[in-house]
Amino acid sequence: MTPELHYLVWAVALLLVHVVIQAVMSVLGLGIGYALGPQDEGRAPKSLIAQRLERALMNFIETFPAFAALAIVIAVAGKSTEMTVLGASLYFWARVVYVPLYALGIPVARTLAWLVSFVGIVLMLWPLLAS
Repeated sequence: MTPELHYLVWAVALLLVHVVIQAVMSVLGLGIGYALGPQDEGRAPKSLIAQRLERALMNFIETFPAFAALAIVIAVAGKSTEMTVLGASLYFWARVVYVPLYALGIPVARTLAWLVSFVGIVLMLWPLLAS
């Protein structure tokens, strides 16, 4: 398995952690009754941290498909390079750091973490476009 695919597997694990943390914080804020019901009212979590975690999850979901597609294309095409491995590692570790930075409301560092993850995707894409 290529390093990019290893990072993809870990990114899926991170996605699951994102979902669980966000769900737990949401349930704590809205109550188990709301969580188990149809949620027709569409209430937002009361806790500021729960709201931030929800936004962080949505942000992760926006970038994850591109990362996953690139990791798979790189593996299938046999195009793994030092640059694509660096890109995958930057994406993954920046996304790991992004969660607590966003939850704690640390604006500049959060944006820098997002930017590093974006650069990681570009580093994975660049060699594929150049070939």
